[in-house]
Amino acid sequence: MKTRKLILENGEVFEGTAFGSENGSDGEVVFTTGMTGYQETMTDPSFCGQIVTMTYPLIGNYGMNRDDFETIAPAIKGFVVQELAKTPSNFRSERTVDEFCKQKNIPGIEGIDTRKLTRMIRTEGSVKGYITAVGEEVNVEEVVTRLQNTTFPTNQVEQVSTKSAYPSPGRGKKVVLMDFGMKHGILRELNKRDCDVVVVPYNTTAEEILSYNPDGMMLSNGPGDPKDVPEAVETIKALIGQLPIFGICLGHQLFALASGADSFKLKFGHRGANHPVKDLKTGRTELTSQNHGYAVDPDSLEGTDLEITHVALNDGTVEGIRHKVHPVFTVQYHPEASPGPEDSNHLFDEFIELMNTYAGKEQSQHA
Repeated sequence: MKTRKLILENGEVFEGTAFGSENGSDGEVVFTTGMTGYQETMTDPSFCGQIVTMTYPLIGNYGMNRDDFETIAPAIKGFVVQELAKTPSNFRSERTVDEFCKQKNIPGIEGIDTRKLTRMIRTEGSVKGYITAVGEEVNVEEVVTRLQNTTFPTNQVEQVSTKSAYPSPGRGKKVVLMDFGMKHGILRELNKRDCDVVVVPYNTTAEEILSYNPDGMMLSNGPGDPKDVPEAVETIKALIGQLPIFGICLGHQLFALASGADSFKLKFGHRGANHPVKDLKTGRTELTSQNHGYAVDPDSLEGTDLEITHVALNDGTVEGIRHKVHPVFTVQYHPEASPGPEDSNHLFDEFIELMNTYAGKEQSQHA
């Protein structure tokens, strides 16, 4: 059994057993609370640059399969678990988590006290950390000093966005999907509704988007700080009022910035598949899948044309907004539910209805 360490910038050291890649890696250490869905978590582009800790103690017991990837090029910097299943049992399983991490060059560490690590992150906030290479002898104090003086890249969206536009054909509504680090589950839900989708890079101009003559625009999820993507903010600003828009996660934050609101960094973020969110219109509470480290500042909505539609019941943060004048609504959570639950899947149907209503108004105006 090969050992390695997880060293944090606060000087804390966790020693455990290595799996996956034997290389070392550093990143922002975060935790996610989902009991299942580790494959979707590991391949979610929103985790770009982060070392992901699973709070559920046993991970990997149903293996990895070909159907549940959110991207085929995972961008996480490390994977931390309490216990890793060595012999998964599931009829869809094609490889183990260890084999997948080796193939994708993801260093993993198991056997550490993930509960202690999670409590530390909840108390101190997300921290920078380093997973040592297998067999690497390190001076802990030097690593801590390096981490404390390290500034991680802020171009995560550029790293995970598509480099060129591509189609995902259908015979229904024409949708341009801006890819800031899109989970494939979002594209799947649009395809399921027969949308004719064109996926475009994060820095696509408003003129180019309109040249596709879309019925609506989808703003995807993605990693990092929305303020690090000013070109997307300008594009969205130019398109508000031009066509119906539906935003998810980072797309929600970018729309808020484009409308004159502000965002802020959460202490330790919302990551998991069990976050309760209340719909202020219906009074209904839905359990949601979430993965974000930033949120929209509710006080900054004053003086804008935005109104809050959803709030998090755990901490009261903004989980949904809509434009009072134009056909735009966005949510902070993941209605595509990858991994589940699927309480909020109906929002994709509402987006279709919004496009149909807008198209009807446009036709009546030109009649």
